[in-house]
Amino acid sequence: MIPDHELSHRELAILRAVASGRAEITCSSEPDLFIDGLPCCDQYAAHVLAHRALIVQVQPGPLGHRVRARLTAAGVAAAGVVGEAA
Repeated sequence: MIPDHELSHRELAILRAVASGRAEITCSSEPDLFIDGLPCCDQYAAHVLAHRALIVQVQPGPLGHRVRARLTAAGVAAAGVVGEAA
C-alpha cells in the first residue's frame, strides 16, 4: 500500500531506523514502536506507518510483546532505502 500523502521528515527517519534494524514493534492492533530500546517520540506517526503497511513485525508474538520491526516492500519504496523487505 502506498501512502496517500507525502511522508514527513520524521516518518522518513522512522522508516530509516526500521530499515537499519534498530526498531521493535509491539504485537497489537495499535502497535507501539521502539527505536534503540526507547519509545518512539511520535507514536501517532508509527501507528500511521503500521496501518499503511509500511512497517510490520518480523514474526508473530504474544499480545503486547515486542518483536523486531521490518519494512515491507512498500515501506522500502516509500523510504527510498535498501532494506529488508518481504
